[in-house]
Amino acid sequence: MKIYITGISGFLSINLVRYLLAHGYNDIAGIDLVDFDYPERDKINFLQGDIRHPEDVRQSMAGAEIVIHTAAALPLYTPEDIYSTDVEGTSILLKQAQEFGVKRFIHVSTTAVYGVPDHHPLYESDPVSGVGPYGNAKVQAEELCIKARQQGMCVPILRPKSFVGPERLGVFAIFYEWASQGKNFPMIGNGKNRYQFLDVEDLCEAIHACMTLDEAVVNDTFNIGAAEFTTMKQDYQAVLDEAGFGKHIITFPATPVVWALKVLEALKLSPLYPWIYETASKDSFVSIEKAQKMLGFKPKYSNKEALLRNFHWYLANKNKFENVEGVTHRLPWKQKALKLVKVFF
Repeated sequence: MKIYITGISGFLSINLVRYLLAHGYNDIAGIDLVDFDYPERDKINFLQGDIRHPEDVRQSMAGAEIVIHTAAALPLYTPEDIYSTDVEGTSILLKQAQEFGVKRFIHVSTTAVYGVPDHHPLYESDPVSGVGPYGNAKVQAEELCIKARQQGMCVPILRPKSFVGPERLGVFAIFYEWASQGKNFPMIGNGKNRYQFLDVEDLCEAIHACMTLDEAVVNDTFNIGAAEFTTMKQDYQAVLDEAGFGKHIITFPATPVVWALKVLEALKLSPLYPWIYETASKDSFVSIEKAQKMLGFKPKYSNKEALLRNFHWYLANKNKFENVEGVTHRLPWKQKALKLVKVFF
């Protein structure tokens, strides 16, 4: 079967491409604004294009039986780019998939659609409430997918927790840099909150299940996350322990830190966006019971193991992205004011 991946140059998608190739799939196509500059380039059919342009989508999706929609403008993008990519782009993709008679349209959403919840764990049946331009756009994108599902398409929706693994940089690159340089690391709040992560390989397994299991089973919405996780402080401390410098997570009261970050953000000196620093001190975990029962989802990696796997990849590859910064998951984010703060840790 021909598989079509949007955002194919991103962190999730390169791991997905490698996963699919390893499992015998050899007809893979994709689209991305960013060039696909990985060694697997000659094994896929790639178009450097824009999902907001219908002709780019038509050209690159032609012949696909399964669409895996991973493309998204992340919270560091402008509100206009977030809406046009995450909502309008999704609409264009769904319409083209319907026209081509695509068998399955797998939409990779996010647990950010739950907003700021008042209970845990979160279930797929809980109400959605997007916070900020990104959260709102992802809620609207899901609504488009559900509408297409009601019109007869098979549209599995996956809501993954923040996922890490090989090729993941973004905000995690800040933590890994500090760890590799023998620094203590600051944490917002007391670190006793439980914050669930996910290894990208486990997410690929869930996507594959949605590709291959019976349509009646997968045509639904599923939370995806690690099965094993402890507290935020304990999970992050595992990386500092692995670094071998005897350093520790240093906790700070959440309220003053959040206000300080709000001021830095107003001055364009904060490396973090509100969704990160306002939720970092709170519990954040979902129930994966539905995916376990219906998809046979069995996560291989705990939070600690996922973070360590990502850290080992960072150490082996950090020379490749020195002095490189960006706003996506595959590039380190600018540390801004944190570069000055680091000297005190």
